[in-house]
Amino acid sequence: MKNDIILAGVGGQGILSIAAIIGYAAVQSGLYLKQAEVHGMSQRGGDVQSHLRLSSEEIASDLIPLGGADMIISVEPMESLRYLPYLKPQGWLVTNTEVFVNIPNYPEKEDVLKEIANLPRHVSLDADKIAGEIGNKKAANVVVLGAASPFIDIPFEKLEEAVGFLFGKKGDELVEMNLAALREGRRIAKSNTGN
Repeated sequence: MKNDIILAGVGGQGILSIAAIIGYAAVQSGLYLKQAEVHGMSQRGGDVQSHLRLSSEEIASDLIPLGGADMIISVEPMESLRYLPYLKPQGWLVTNTEVFVNIPNYPEKEDVLKEIANLPRHVSLDADKIAGEIGNKKAANVVVLGAASPFIDIPFEKLEEAVGFLFGKKGDELVEMNLAALREGRRIAKSNTGN
């Protein structure tokens, strides 16, 4: 088993929380894990990306080569496109459709979403709207993670346990909201892809 995942978004969108949830679940599943991060400036809306490598065998490098990623998980659609050169031809792109305009020449939202729609394996969903309906707009990142979960070789129960562990100190209500976000993202992805 091996999953090489690029996590992408804008500072403050919870990319590193996604990495922590997957990482905790991977370790609890007895997998090896390597991670490399590039942090943007969240107050400036800088891009944030992380390479996350999971395997049942030891991992030599923490960086994913071009064309080597099994998946891109993104909380911002244009950021997902930035890392397409890393995606394998049979890889999945999972992204939020809500844009975060952090540059003056940000392309038209419709153009960005059309580019994503042209990919053979993708899941795109309005995670901000879904998270708001659940009662916590900050859980958009967990909605996106839930949508990616059918394509990650970790038992879903381990991801649920990781959410409980990481948010547990903040109270049961926040844990339940994030679990609802995770489950709804997964439900949407499975219904849209048949996986």
